[in-house]
Amino acid sequence: MTATPELIASAPAPIPLGSSPDRRGSWIPNGGLITTRIMELRRRRGLMVALIIVTIGIPTVFLVIRLLTHAFDPSSYGPAGGEDIFNSLVAGVLYVFGFIVAATLGCTAGSVDLTEGMFRHLVVTGRSRLALYLARIPAGLAIVVPLVAVGFTIVCAVCVFAAPTQVNYQGVNIPPGLSKAGFAHWAADHQNEVICNFEYHGGPGVVTTVFNSNAVPCGGPGGGAVIQKGPGGPPASASTPSPAMIRAAAVVMAGQNYAGYTRIFLSPSVGLMIRTGLWIELEVVVGFIVGLGLGSLLGQRTVAVVLMIVLEIVLTPILSRANIPHLINLQRSVVGLAVAHLEPSGLGFVFGGGGGPGGGQGTSQLVPESRTAAVFVILAWLVGWTALGAWRMVKRDA
Repeated sequence: MTATPELIASAPAPIPLGSSPDRRGSWIPNGGLITTRIMELRRRRGLMVALIIVTIGIPTVFLVIRLLTHAFDPSSYGPAGGEDIFNSLVAGVLYVFGFIVAATLGCTAGSVDLTEGMFRHLVVTGRSRLALYLARIPAGLAIVVPLVAVGFTIVCAVCVFAAPTQVNYQGVNIPPGLSKAGFAHWAADHQNEVICNFEYHGGPGVVTTVFNSNAVPCGGPGGGAVIQKGPGGPPASASTPSPAMIRAAAVVMAGQNYAGYTRIFLSPSVGLMIRTGLWIELEVVVGFIVGLGLGSLLGQRTVAVVLMIVLEIVLTPILSRANIPHLINLQRSVVGLAVAHLEPSGLGFVFGGGGGPGGGQGTSQLVPESRTAAVFVILAWLVGWTALGAWRMVKRDA
């Protein structure tokens, strides 16, 4: 029996060997390669526990203690939320430690294959070395970015829902949200608190007259200490200022301090929290990518982590504040200074500079740099260290 021509024609033709696409040599990492990198990092349980403790555990423990102490003794311990707590935890904890933990994870991801002797096995699979390196970027960020986001969310939630009910300005509790006229009216009814605690920046002589008159007691021994805060002047006058003069002096000082009062918030606004969260995550991304490139370049983790900590804790604060002649452009090239210049206004000082409660005026304490230049510095560090780390992995002997 012979096959008919129709059956022969309908039989599928054999697929030539080698015609199926082999994408192992592509420099673009695929989803499977990225997932494998994530699993390899997550299996390092000691590192993962350390990341969770630093990014989530430290802020949570601090806030729980604040909540408990205020609940048991509210007269001695203030609320757990508010401006001071938000500034301290964001600018003092999450900013610095977020960079350090991200850099530690990056240094680990950049050197783990060499330290565990797996680099040769990865090379013989035929995978592109560039793809092996680039896969580490989304893999590491997929771990550290959510952890920092969780810690920041906890801080925001407590600072909003456990915020104080009164603004504390210059040690005086003031109702929030007062207009300039309302603030002046409040100051006229609280003359002693204003004159004894608010800052005086010079102006009408009525304030100096009140300062030099001994007419306003400010709680010294015997209940009548003289305020020594005026800008100098004649000896104390024997005449006693009238109540109208004292009231006018309090109103004048309130007008000089109203701008500072308006910058204090009971709880962070939604816009400030969003901007601050993005800014913290930018610092985390910078720390991870620079640490990844440095770890790949050096081929081991310990020295790379130490160098990243020195950069963040020692070099960046010094170079951000000290104006060194002939090295100003070198200082502006430090990525920590560039990120600090992008800090949202209204936050506390970072490295002794940054946005500050003065609505961004604290950046004047930093080495001057435009925001455009800061953006280009950050991009240069991200691209440069990615290129160095990838080049070293491509050229490394298997």
